[in-house]
Amino acid sequence: MLRSILSLGAVLAITACGGRESSDQFVGFTDEPLHQAHAHNDYLHERPLLDALEHGFMSIEADVFAFPLLGDALYVAHDINDIRPGRTLRTLYLEPIRQRIDTLGALQSGQDRPLQLLIDFKSSAESTWRALDAALQPYASYLTRFENGRIVEGWVSVVISGNRPTQTLASAGQRLAFIDGRLSDLDAPPPNDLMPLISDNWANHFDWRGEGAMPADEYDNLQQTINSAHLYGYRLRFWNTPDAAGPARTALWQVLYDLGVDHINTDDLAGLAQFLRNQAPRD
Repeated sequence: MLRSILSLGAVLAITACGGRESSDQFVGFTDEPLHQAHAHNDYLHERPLLDALEHGFMSIEADVFAFPLLGDALYVAHDINDIRPGRTLRTLYLEPIRQRIDTLGALQSGQDRPLQLLIDFKSSAESTWRALDAALQPYASYLTRFENGRIVEGWVSVVISGNRPTQTLASAGQRLAFIDGRLSDLDAPPPNDLMPLISDNWANHFDWRGEGAMPADEYDNLQQTINSAHLYGYRLRFWNTPDAAGPARTALWQVLYDLGVDHINTDDLAGLAQFLRNQAPRD
């Protein structure tokens, strides 16, 4: 592993001059924000952040690595071998967010709640948190924060998934980030000012993949899970749901939507945006 990190460091040192800030920052506002739309692995799209915002998404996910041997930047990538100069959390997300708010006054038209930036730690929890905490400080005025025992909302709420520094954040009197929980946390629920979101692997809890009707016992289990999460003030998201366009995906999305799952996970921005905008208005 150390050899791969050292080799990667050499590549970054040689090619660092090739990195550049993301461009075309100011995509147009959509008709209304899509609060249930979550852009899974958002950084794989042609324009990270910007494509999701253009489709109205209000929840966006980025995987990050921190390695002291590579400097203090957080690199956005799914695997260590995918790390590239210039593709950092600051250049792909934090700076474009700041510039958009400064220029347009919001991230989405009529924005009335924070955009969720879900940051999935791929490197060790504590070292990655130290790097993230430092990276967030210059943007503190734009971010939801916890201080003096209460939450002060900003334009963006940062939630940490993956290798999570849960105890470190739980003991912090002030912080600019929150923790993504798991369904097992419902057995001993942490305060929602620490853990506002619960995410879990759909396949670990449900066999139904959208083919035919959802079995009654699984439907009841899903409804009870949603009710339990909401009882404690958590939002709920499942990953590893079917994401290939077709009737099965639509059927599963419809159940998630109808039962009130807070974030529907997808790599297909246009597909989920169209699905959500086709839904009848709720009372």
